[in-house]
Amino acid sequence: MTTREIRITAKDMERLRELIDDAKRGDPRKALELKGLESELDRAILVDDQEIPGDVVRMGSEAHLVDEDTGEEMICKLVFPGEADIAHMRVSVLAPIGTAILGYRAGDRFEWEVPSGKRRLRIRSVLS
Repeated sequence: MTTREIRITAKDMERLRELIDDAKRGDPRKALELKGLESELDRAILVDDQEIPGDVVRMGSEAHLVDEDTGEEMICKLVFPGEADIAHMRVSVLAPIGTAILGYRAGDRFEWEVPSGKRRLRIRSVLS
């Protein structure tokens, strides 16, 4: 699958980098878990907070996702780890799907690794 550009606000970038640094200082083994998020941040295009398009998934966004293979749909909110609550579909940016959707736009497709293999998902829309 083609790697698309991702966009992140300067504010989100700063908070996410701090989150990674704090986690590494607290437990050096966390470096492996955070590698995916770090890779995404390293390749991200920084956008001013006021200029980020409304269809970009950013921290606090609700994304309407569609499974490309099954047609299953879900709406999840991308949040910082302390706010995560799977019962209310509040997904941590540190979770694999949270890292996967960060910075993508409505219409973008991506793959998400799950225990049974890969799921191919598309961002139908960004609701907030």
